[in-house]
Amino acid sequence: MLSLPSSLLARRGGGIGRLVGWFIRIVIYDICITGISDILGVSRMVALFIFLGILGVIAFVGYLLRNKYATDTADDF
Repeated sequence: MLSLPSSLLARRGGGIGRLVGWFIRIVIYDICITGISDILGVSRMVALFIFLGILGVIAFVGYLLRNKYATDTADDF
């Protein structure tokens, strides 16, 4: 039997875990896009752009908050 280093085995297990996590995220995103599409009565493509816009706004607000609090803590020293 071929013996594999433990780092390779861990990497293979992480790959399967990443794949499962990726599929779970895809399902969650699909549920969100379908929900937006059903609620607003728009096509899935429009719902996708709305969803991406919401994610962009959340990311931008997070970026602003991170920079605000990072500069506040640097000024305290």
